[in-house]
Order: sequence, then C-alpha cells, then structure tokens
Amino acid sequence: MTSTHEIRPDLDEGIDRKVLAQLRARFLTLNAGRMARAVEGLTPRQQSVLTLLPLFFHVNHPMLPGYVSGSTPAGLSNFDPDAQALVEAQRLARSFSYKPRHGNSPRPIHGLFLMGSLGTLAQADQSDMDVWVCHAGDLGEGELAELRKKCQLLQAWALTMGAEVHLFLIEPNRFILGDRDTRLSSDDCGTTQHYLLLDEFYRTAIWLAGRTPIWWLVPVYEETRYTEFTHALISKRFIREDETLDLGHLASIPPGEFIGAGLWQLFKGIESPYKSVLKLLLTEVYASEHPNVQCLSLRFKRAVFANRVDLDELDPYIVVYRRIEEYLLGRDEPERLELVRRSLYLKVNRKLSAGQRTPGWQRSLLERLATEWGWDQRQLALLDSRSQWKVRQVASERRALVNELNYSYRFLTQFARNEQTVSLINKRDLNVLGRRLYAAFERKAGKVEFINPGIAPDLAEDTLTLVHTPNRKEPGQHHWGLYNGSLTALEWEHFAPIKRSRDLLEMLTWCHRNGVIDSSTRLALHPGASDLTEFELFNLLGSLQQTVVLPLTSVEEVRLLQTAIPEEVLLLVNVGVDPLKHHRDLNILMTTERTDSLSYAGVRENLVLTLDQVTLNSWNEVMVSRYDGPHALLDCLRDYLNQLPGDHLPRLRVRCFCHNRAQFIAQRVEEIFDTAQNLLSSRLNHRYLIQVQQHYHVMELSPGQANHVPLASQQALVDYLSEELASYSPLYLDAMALEDHDLALLLPMGQPDCVQVFYRINEGFAQLYVLDEFNALWQQRQPFHDEQSLLAPLQRFLQAVIYRREAFSPLDPQQPLAGVQIMYYQLLPSGSGRARQVEPRPAPQTPANEPFYEVQAITGKGAPGQVGITLYCNQREFCELEFGDQLFAVVARDIVGQRRETERYRCYITDLDLSGLLGDVQSPSNLYLRYKADLEQALNAALEQL
Repeated sequence: MTSTHEIRPDLDEGIDRKVLAQLRARFLTLNAGRMARAVEGLTPRQQSVLTLLPLFFHVNHPMLPGYVSGSTPAGLSNFDPDAQALVEAQRLARSFSYKPRHGNSPRPIHGLFLMGSLGTLAQADQSDMDVWVCHAGDLGEGELAELRKKCQLLQAWALTMGAEVHLFLIEPNRFILGDRDTRLSSDDCGTTQHYLLLDEFYRTAIWLAGRTPIWWLVPVYEETRYTEFTHALISKRFIREDETLDLGHLASIPPGEFIGAGLWQLFKGIESPYKSVLKLLLTEVYASEHPNVQCLSLRFKRAVFANRVDLDELDPYIVVYRRIEEYLLGRDEPERLELVRRSLYLKVNRKLSAGQRTPGWQRSLLERLATEWGWDQRQLALLDSRSQWKVRQVASERRALVNELNYSYRFLTQFARNEQTVSLINKRDLNVLGRRLYAAFERKAGKVEFINPGIAPDLAEDTLTLVHTPNRKEPGQHHWGLYNGSLTALEWEHFAPIKRSRDLLEMLTWCHRNGVIDSSTRLALHPGASDLTEFELFNLLGSLQQTVVLPLTSVEEVRLLQTAIPEEVLLLVNVGVDPLKHHRDLNILMTTERTDSLSYAGVRENLVLTLDQVTLNSWNEVMVSRYDGPHALLDCLRDYLNQLPGDHLPRLRVRCFCHNRAQFIAQRVEEIFDTAQNLLSSRLNHRYLIQVQQHYHVMELSPGQANHVPLASQQALVDYLSEELASYSPLYLDAMALEDHDLALLLPMGQPDCVQVFYRINEGFAQLYVLDEFNALWQQRQPFHDEQSLLAPLQRFLQAVIYRREAFSPLDPQQPLAGVQIMYYQLLPSGSGRARQVEPRPAPQTPANEPFYEVQAITGKGAPGQVGITLYCNQREFCELEFGDQLFAVVARDIVGQRRETERYRCYITDLDLSGLLGDVQSPSNLYLRYKADLEQALNAALEQL
C-alpha cells in the first residue's frame, strides 16, 4: 500500500529543497518501474538498444554506431554510463574505452525521453520506440546537420538489432513557442497539436538520461503561475539550472487543438477505427470541459504529489480509460463505454479466453479489468476470435464503430461552430475529412456498403449458397438470398440469410467489395425463376474482380477537392436472363452475325432486356444501378452520359454472358456507348438517333446533360426535331394577395444560398415555414413544447442535407466551402391573429456532445414502378425487402424499445438520401423537407398504433 503523503511546495510560503528532492525521487521511482516493464517486453538485442542510446549521444567514437565525425555534438547532461552500458559497447567495438568527461566540458545533449507504448499495458512485440533528443539552443546549422545524420545512422543500426527507433530533435526554447518543423512521434499529426502532444509527453514519457523536466516540480495549483514559479526555483537556487529542462506548462489548451487532434484521429480511424476510439473519446472529454480543461497530465502530477504512485493505476492507457469511463458513466452511455472497453482490449491484444495463456503483468492487469467489467468466457472468446470474424459479427461491430466516428465528426463540427476560433486550414480540413467519411461510410441508394474498416482480417467464406426465391412480403416479386454453407433446396428456407438483395449484381458486388467471396469460395446455386447458370455466375465474379481491383488504393486529397467522377464502369447485359426465351417467338432462326441485337432477326425484337452498371468512382465508392424494361438501354446510356465530366472518360467494360448471342449483344452495346460518349466529349450539342425495334429514340447530347426522349413513330420524330428549344423561366409569386397571411411577412425576406426557418406559436401548436436556398416554400404544423424540441431536429436534418449536397461541390484548395446558411426567425405576436413582425432568433443550441437517436432514410429501387425505402435506426437496417408493408410498424417498435421514457413523443427523420430517385444532383432543401414530412407522418402514425 502506497503512502498518500502529499507534498505541497508553495511559492508564497517558501520552498524546501528537501521537498523538491522528494518530489523528483517519486517521479524517478515511477519512471524506473515503467522502464523495468518496458525492458521486460523486449528481446535482449532490443534491450541493448535502450541501454546504449544514452552512451552513443554522450561520446563520439569512430567504431561505435552513429559516428559521423569528431565534431558532431556529443555530451549528455548529468550522465555517466554504468558498467552494463560499457560492457555492451565493448562487445560492439573492442577498441572502445570510455574516458570520463571532466570539468565544464560542453554537454549539448540535455535529455533523452522514450515515447510510445513501451512500458504500458499496450506494449507489443512490434511496438516502436519514439525518442525525443533534447538539445541546447545554441547549436549551429552545421552541428544540427551532423546531429540529424547521427540520428539517421542510429535508427539504421537499431533496425539491425530488431528495434524500430525514431529519433526526434527537440530544442526546448523553440518547442515552448510551438516552433517546430517536424513530427515529434510516429503518431504525430504535426504542429496543430502542441499542447495535447505535451500533455501526452508529461504523462507517458520514460526518462532515459540527462536532465529531468522542471514541470515535475511545479504543483498543479501553480500551473497558471508556471513561469513565475520556475523562475523562482532557479533564480533562488532551489535547483541547479543544469539539472532540469523546460518544455512548458499546461495551464490552458487552445480550442483549435481539439479540432486538429480530432481530425487526425478521425482520418486514421477510417481505416483503423479501434486504434482511434480511445483518443477520439479523450479529445471529446477535453473539449467538453473547455475552457476549464483538467488534462490527464495534471491528474497524473497531482497523483504523484499525493504519493499515489501505483504503477497499474498510473499506466498511461489505464489513465485514459478511467477518464473516459468517468465521462461516459456520467452521461449514461453504456453502449459507447462497451465499445471503448472492446477497443482497449483489442489494442492490448492479450487473449484471456480459456486455453490462451500469455503470462505477465499485462495479462494480470487486463484480467482485473475484464472481471470489473463483468465479461464472461463467452465474451472473451468472441473478442479473441476476431481474426475469424465473418459477416454477421463484423456488420454488428461496424454499426458501433461508424456510429462513433460519425458522432465524433458531428462533435468536432459543432464544437468548431460554437468556438468560432477555427483557422481557415481547419475549416478546409474539416470539409476534406467530411468527404472522406462520406465516401467511406455514408449511405446512398445504389452504393455498396463497405462493412470491414479494419475490424477483421478476412471475411471470405469457404462455402455459400445463392438462392433466387419468391418474396413473400411482395407477392409476384423475387429476390436473391445469400446463405452460409452448402444448402439444398429443402434446407435453405430454415436459415436466415447473410444478405438479401433485389438484384443479383447488387449482391455479388457487395460480396466482392467486402471479400465475402474470393477465389477459394465454393458457391451452391439455386437459380429459381432466373436463367442464371454457374458459367455466367463465374464470369460475373471475374468481371467484378477486373473492374473493382482489391485492395483499393487510398484516395489522395486532390481527388477529394473535386466531385467524385467515374473511373471504372462495368456494364453487364442480361444478367440471369436468356433474351430469346423471353420473346414471343422461341423458334427464331439465329442466322447471321450481322443481325442487330437491338432489332433481332427481322421481327424487331430487342435482345437487350436488362443492364446492370457497376461503377468505381474517384472517391473509391462502388455503385450499382439496374435498368430493365423496353427503354433499359437508353435510360442506362442517359444516366451514364450525365455522370461524365467534360474532360475525363472512365474505363468502360461491356460484358454479356447470357445463353444466346452474348458476344454480339455486348459488342453492339459497347458500340453505342462509345459513339455517344465520343460525341459528348466534343463539347458540342448533338442529337444521337438510335433505332431500337420499330421505335426511334433521341439522345440529346450536350455538355453536362443528356436526355432520353422516346418517340413512337417517324412522324413523331419529325415533329420533335421541329420543335423550338425553350430556356428556363423563373416563377415569381405575388405576395400582395397574401396581405392577411403570415406569408406576407416572410416571403419578401427570401435570400439566395440561405435556408430560412420561420415559426409561429399558437395554443400548443407551432406553424413552421421554411424558405429554401431557391426561395421555395415548405410549411408544416406540429405540436409545440418549446423552441429547442421544435427546432433542434430540423437543424440536424438541414445540416445533414447540406452535408450531402456539399459532397457534390468542388472545393477550392485556398478557400473552404462557404456552404448554405441556416437562419431562424419568430413571427410575432403569437396566437391566431395577424402576424405583424419578424424577429431573428439564434440557431438552436445543440451541445457538441449531446447524443440523439438517428433515423436515416434511404430511397432506392423497390418493386417495379415503386420507390423502395430503407430505414437505419442508430445504424441498424430495416428494409422493405424484408418487412414489406410492416416496415414502419417494425421500426416504430424498435424506437419505442430503445427509449427509456414511457411518454410517446414524436419521432424525426435525421437524415435522408434521395439519390435513388433523383441521382447525384443538388436537389433543393424543400424537396428533402417534403419527403421528410411524408416519412415522419408514416412513422408517427405507426408509433400511435403501438
């Protein structure tokens, strides 16, 4: 049991040299314990590296590693090598003999400190060593160049010893000013994190040799008087100046650092979310306390002053976990806390389940934590088997991780708005990061969801069964189901599918993108009512592998500054369909190769019945679209041309593997697409006439727009070509006719690039009006409780709409996206009489760390001629394909089950994607609001029925 005798050196009441010596001894005792733990986890050769580094910076000897020249700065403050170091050095160079320095010989190397996970709960065999080399400020450029060269040579030597070492030169006076031109750790994002990096240094660094930090000797209650206190220590000779070095204090942390830290961790979290969760949560904790932040290094120092120096409780990872745990318990967020615990457990990577024996202090500490958390052997076994996780477990875990990353992005964005102190660089970085998150995780119609962002190493299944079956929820319709194992026609009905899809290519592309099917997977096929063969299935998968080559390369920032454009396009014709089998005359003679597949064998039958388009764009989004019906080819061509930028053509592949005339169908379709895109790329207005069966079709081809106009006869074609082209005409509203209506006040206030929200309260209800950025009006009447509950859900929804829209706008590298403003007004007086004035109101205050229940709606293709709706409630999917007309009832029950309150209050849609209806276009906000209102009406009606 450690004594808790607290030391309180006081500047006003006098400082005792003995007290200062006791404090330094406590820090060094704790340091020695951490060093022993670090060494315990290293190989003998790696241990030698840590032992010898101080000596190599203390002397210049031609036969020792790192030697540059006799003039390279050498000499480490307050250092004399011990016998072990000298023995190790003589093993490397027998001619080496140590000559002690005497007198006041220069010692320009002031201190060596080890950063990183060594000596912590998370130390692993592959942990690298980040070492800060603190040096004197009077070194010339030539001396610094030689010292850098020495660091490079020592890093290379360490590699030969099995140690990955990164040496960083630090000049303390420049560091205090934030003046540095290099990263200071292998996990450092640059100069935007000065104080947070210093916080991490003070609570995690292991002192190797040289001077010790003067910060150790400054009580927490004196942190705001740090300069005065340290000046007194030295000027009054309580300590010698050459005993300590000064890297600065942590009395306050600028808010912009939380933005910078969050941006960096979110960027890393897109590919390795577990590694970023802890630091993202710590950033949130700090930011939520701003401006009165009690950073962990100050808690750490307070514990040492109070002599609470338990190695386990002061372990850097335990300290971070305890602070996050305290924060999340206070907010009653058990799901987020469980995610943090899983992240810590997986980071430590010491398996605790039965049969996994890795003795050591790390295992013992982790076992105590797991017991404290109430984890049983089943939970431990599940986490320990992460390398074998497949689709179901990964999809479940992805929901929690993506929720956390999206929450962190919203938190950072809201914090930036609230503080209004973010630099231009940070605003731009926020926009770029928003696009990275959008590309990686945002849902939209037709986009293939990537479910494995660094969760499990391999999702490939050994055996799968693919089934085409009638959909009981939609009579007359079919869908595809994917099942584990090799199932017979009598077996698969008794199992839940891994995934359901309306269309085969959507299913196969999802399997390929997520690595569920690879070259070793065996597929059992039950084609049902389709014409799919194993030959076609094999070739479809091969075509996907050629088009979407995995792993995808990372997206460069320059691409994110522009809107996403197609890079690879795969067109698959007649997937699972035999075109001759579906025409009137099954006895048509397949006579010549010259037969046009769009007007077959003289009977005017079009053999292109369906097209599936798979697109990989410049943001690494994979999209799937399906076209069927009499105009499938023309509709596909129109959409394909509309997504092309003016100066770039994607790599286009056209494939057909159906039973009859596959090669000629693919060739004919490819000719049409090549001709059309070549005409479009000329940047002139063209009209491309195509004959399909006995009908004529005009493709109006102009830069940025392609329209498909079907015409039933030659005469209609002539009439169409004779029409004059009309230009767009705006519609003006006469507000004078609304003199006694609320609209008379608000309509004249319309502004471009601005969404204006007006509200008027009347006897328990509120009338909402919204003028969108194009001055279109939307209105709604709803129950009123208070301004916050009325406006906050609308604010979240509009911000989500703007976030989606901005993803389709180019970013100026020198200027952040201006964005659409959201402004609020109240119509007064309240009541049913005539409104006489409009008063501006502040936007609803939504604290950056306030949780809310997400309900996201995605529109897409449903049954023929219908729109399909998929709802995601806190990342959990509910689709019409599975629940049919009971969708809203099922979602309503889930929402009520998640609520802790018994009161039945309204449910709101927080995000909406309309690309399945409208394509990737910048649709006006009032269109989103209309769909939102319809969906909310259906959802709240279902809530009332429960």
